[in-house]
Amino acid sequence: MQPVHTVSRETREGGTDSALEELFYTTERVRFVHWRQFSGLKPTILLTGVATVLSFVTGLSNLSKTEIVLGGPLAGVLPGAATYARFGGVLFAFLLGIITFGLQRRKRLALLGALVVLPLLAVVPLTTLGTTDIPLLVVVAAVLALLVSNRDQFDQSLDLSSMQIASLSSIVGVGLYGVVGSYGLRRSFVNLETWADAVYYVIVTFSTVGYGDITPTTPTAKWFSLSIIVFGSAAFTVAIGSLIVPAIESRMAAAFGNMTASELKLLEDHVLVLGYGDITESLLEELDGEVEVVVVTPDADVASDLKDEDVNVLTDDPTDESALRDARIDAARGVVVATRDDAEDMLAIVAAKKLNPDVRIVAAANHGMHVDKLEEVGADEVISPMRIGGRLLGRSILGRSATGSLFGADDGDDTDSGAERG
Repeated sequence: MQPVHTVSRETREGGTDSALEELFYTTERVRFVHWRQFSGLKPTILLTGVATVLSFVTGLSNLSKTEIVLGGPLAGVLPGAATYARFGGVLFAFLLGIITFGLQRRKRLALLGALVVLPLLAVVPLTTLGTTDIPLLVVVAAVLALLVSNRDQFDQSLDLSSMQIASLSSIVGVGLYGVVGSYGLRRSFVNLETWADAVYYVIVTFSTVGYGDITPTTPTAKWFSLSIIVFGSAAFTVAIGSLIVPAIESRMAAAFGNMTASELKLLEDHVLVLGYGDITESLLEELDGEVEVVVVTPDADVASDLKDEDVNVLTDDPTDESALRDARIDAARGVVVATRDDAEDMLAIVAAKKLNPDVRIVAAANHGMHVDKLEEVGADEVISPMRIGGRLLGRSILGRSATGSLFGADDGDDTDSGAERG
């Protein structure tokens, strides 16, 4: 009969057996539900998209009705409640579509826009309060709560070039010029009497639709209308070029392996793999399904192959600090440095440690003599694949269980793990 070993209270209090104390008296809490998975950045943006779709569907439903029933608590206090309820859903859906695009890029302006538009959207179901409006109201409330909870995540400014700012300003300027000018010349137009008529006329003229319900009757008004068409078309063309071309360039870059700007902004708690070496493929297989991985490599061919395998990849220099910022090293869970050049590994470690001193860095040394040097520049752990391979070959030829003994599972004297340190 084998003896029964017990752990006394004196053993725990005296601290004579730290291993047993850690095993039996741990205070660590195990989470059964990770609420961050349901309240983080990605769920927030996804739910904003759901609110956009519901807003559009509700708006179409209200537009299709010949008469809207105003049964909500705000119906009696909101001026023009019927018009607001009829057109508000579709209008706010388009605005939320643009805002969702900005939220994907962590834009602070998009967050502020959402905090303004969503309460205005909530007025629509509170005006009608139909059965189909309840889901929209619930989703809007949930999105607002998530946006406030994740407000610190939206820390990116609206980085517009001088050309983009100038083009957008020109559109606004032409619009103001047209509205003020047409209202000032309203006696020279047919059916143009109010500011609303002026806005309508400018938009119709600006878009070159020309319904003909408002027409100029004097040479001055005709020349003025012509100027709106010329200036408006030019401003619109320049704006399209300055805003669309960068997006096209981003898509072209993605074809060669780069992640898009929106994908980069959403990175969180991921592992950065700096460089692509002989062991990277095995590393990716080990991490597959466990954590989100982003590979940073300057090799366009490798990047294209990785992209075909659905691996997140950024085609850039892994030693460049700007590339590491783009890959959001500040939010990374860990960094693996595994290029084919130990000197390049050292530069990558220095850059990563500078941008995020707290991140865990594991490096693979191509030569055993460089293990200490990689540790000195900031690597938390250095592994020598060549030494591990040599030990595996030696133990295998001797008939030992190579993998088990490597990690100390078979032989008592094999306690030095494969993570060979200098």
